[in-house]
Amino acid sequence: MDILALDLGTSSVRGLVLDADAVPRPGALARRKVHLVTGDDGSGVLDGPGYLACLMECLDELAAGGHLRDVELVATSAQWHSVLPLSADGAPLGPVLTWMDTRPEALPGAAAPVDPDAFHERTGAWWHRCYWTMRLPWLREHCGTPVARFGGLVEYALGVLLDDAPMSVSMASGTGLLDLRLLEWDPEACELAGVRPEDLPALAPQRWRGRLRVEHAQRWPQLADARWAAPVGDGAASNVGSGCVDPSRAAVTVGTSAAVRLLQAVPAGAELPPLPEELWRYRVDHEHVVTGAAYSSGGNLFAWAARELRLPSGAELEAALARAGAHPTLRANPRLGGDRPPGVTPAGSGELRGLSFGTTAVDILAVLMTGMCGLIARDLALLEAGVGRPAEVVLGGGAMAASAWWRAAFVDALAPRPVRHQRNPEIGATGAALVALGRIAEAAHVGGIVRTDDRDEPNTVAARPPR
Repeated sequence: MDILALDLGTSSVRGLVLDADAVPRPGALARRKVHLVTGDDGSGVLDGPGYLACLMECLDELAAGGHLRDVELVATSAQWHSVLPLSADGAPLGPVLTWMDTRPEALPGAAAPVDPDAFHERTGAWWHRCYWTMRLPWLREHCGTPVARFGGLVEYALGVLLDDAPMSVSMASGTGLLDLRLLEWDPEACELAGVRPEDLPALAPQRWRGRLRVEHAQRWPQLADARWAAPVGDGAASNVGSGCVDPSRAAVTVGTSAAVRLLQAVPAGAELPPLPEELWRYRVDHEHVVTGAAYSSGGNLFAWAARELRLPSGAELEAALARAGAHPTLRANPRLGGDRPPGVTPAGSGELRGLSFGTTAVDILAVLMTGMCGLIARDLALLEAGVGRPAEVVLGGGAMAASAWWRAAFVDALAPRPVRHQRNPEIGATGAALVALGRIAEAAHVGGIVRTDDRDEPNTVAARPPR
């Protein structure tokens, strides 16, 4: 049996085929870049139909290469918090608002949660521009067309491809509308969002499986009998793919954005652990939760600096960073994209201070990157306080794979914790596959975790986890 793993990210769509142990098949990877449209007004949107077309192109490429022949299960890692307005027949009425969009705000006279602390404990979220509680009223106000219903990017895409596409509890938890213990739409959150629970997507039951629509099964006959698992939020999938599946190990993932997270086993209906007021909590599946903090800056910060400061690339840049050394007067605020919840700092809040005529472009990049390390170290301490123990850290994501210097900066910032690196660049897809297989606990032994000073190229085939 093979597994097709889809990763619906912010900067790209990827599809790869893995074997029954969730190990990537060599060469069985298709990738399409997608265009995130950002603006000075805080917008961060994607074109839904264009995104779906990229996903279908990935499936076409894998099918043409003969990689889908033995696929029996399809797993999906998808970005949390996205939302788009839909017509009654499911057609988009506007672009997809991503996590990066900071424009939504409370409408005049809107009511806040009666007890913000209790609301945060139940939903793991806040009344904030990142969540549907504030996004849905704002979208209705700005859409210009009556909205029949709302969905996330993955629900829109799978709604086109599959016979039935309910919302997974993992994706629902990212809306800020889900009661994380009861796994039901929270009445107060729905009232804040201006929707009835019955107007929201149906929630997928545990071990739900979907199938391709007939017309798409004709396009990809190799997938006609494959079963599709409920999607997993990208952060949760990355934790599993990084081997961070209990409180002894924290995942620090730096892709387009960045996050630090701890995963815990908490079955539906069980009492939730205390949640620090500065941290969010979402569902991995019906049996696990993930707690953490996220940041709008990450690999996008690196890409911005490389582009605008005309930095060298590859080994030349790494060598320049190593030579840069410390600059005691230079300070940076890396929040170029604004704050993720619970912060409300808008996009365009990045700062540089202490510049001199001796400051170089490489110095600026270094201080921005170490600034991100400091933000993550602070929030990791909050996570550890919540579970009462220090954690080993596993660095993962494309930006970590690309820069040994940044990995070393994290080692310094997170000391004295042991810090390791997950070299597998497809941690989201691998994690989603392990969740779909019901093998989260086994991910603690996933291959690809090495010392942070390992300078080999990122591997695409990790060692096999034990059965």
